[in-house]
Amino acid sequence: MLPPGSTIGILGGGQLGRMMAVAALQLGYRVIGFAPEGDNVAADACSGFITADWNNAEALSAFAAACDVVTWEFENVPVSTVQALPSPLLACPVKALEVAQDRFHEKHFAASLGGSPAPYARVETDEDFAAALIRIGTPGILKTAREGYDGKGQWRVRSEMEASGIRLPGVPCVYEGFVTYETEFSVILVRGQDGSVKFWDSTANLHEGGMLARSLLPAGAVVEAQVPAARELAAKVAAELRYVGVLTLEFFATREGPVFNEMAPRVHNSGHWTIEGAATSQFENHIRAICGLPLGGTKTRFSSIEMRNIVGEEALQAHTILAEPGEPHLHLYGKREAREGRKMGHITRVGHALK
Repeated sequence: MLPPGSTIGILGGGQLGRMMAVAALQLGYRVIGFAPEGDNVAADACSGFITADWNNAEALSAFAAACDVVTWEFENVPVSTVQALPSPLLACPVKALEVAQDRFHEKHFAASLGGSPAPYARVETDEDFAAALIRIGTPGILKTAREGYDGKGQWRVRSEMEASGIRLPGVPCVYEGFVTYETEFSVILVRGQDGSVKFWDSTANLHEGGMLARSLLPAGAVVEAQVPAARELAAKVAAELRYVGVLTLEFFATREGPVFNEMAPRVHNSGHWTIEGAATSQFENHIRAICGLPLGGTKTRFSSIEMRNIVGEEALQAHTILAEPGEPHLHLYGKREAREGRKMGHITRVGHALK
């Protein structure tokens, strides 16, 4: 159990790191961040912040020397960066990143544990793409195997004619068959150092332009019926990875049951509602887990909850939301530039408190 006053290192400087750092401060820990040059808003909540390239050995050594435990706030931290740190510092095995960073590997991993991803194929050449189209058909989605998020690095393929006009990006890709679904939902769990697991209620997730727009509770009967099977897979993934902390799996709710979409070995946008809406937020429970503290309760506190992302220039007028009825909870991330399609904050509205 990490004593108060110890230092948590966070790899990454975005809003997830910022909210993790706030939770850590409330539990009496210091936080130091590490990320390359950029709009590192997590630095606002850190006692110290090292700005350096991911492969800067000297900077990583200084970072490691200052930390008692290290975690990450997004799944695209280079594996080589994590492997350069002393293994006793790592809250979670690096295998979680290795799996999540490659979409083909990720789907194969989930399938090996009994999950049901959409039909998929690796695509590196025009010949691979042609073969995938024959085997899987259209419509489908072509995605870069690595990186890409919030709809980036993705191409919808509605027909073979449309596929003929796509120029491969020159990096490994995955072609996925299109899934007919009722809605999307996520399973968010926290796993402690002792292997204990707790789940938050699953939200129905509504996307716009490939980016999460809103998360809703209750999620509806279709999602609720598929949560048990989805949780079973999520627990298997966490156990197989020997995972510690918050882990998220995203699913499509279909007539045939939950179809695995992707995983995120970290706190997740669809779990932001837990700050106000759950007994313990995903951010606090992640800190509790990596520090060896008892996990907090995950019970939902209100009859209905809506989390909505604030995107782009909408943030410039976000404070007007505070005058709206229903006591909205506003979170702005301190980002300096309100670019189109950039997550700038979120707002959470809650219904009646549950007894």
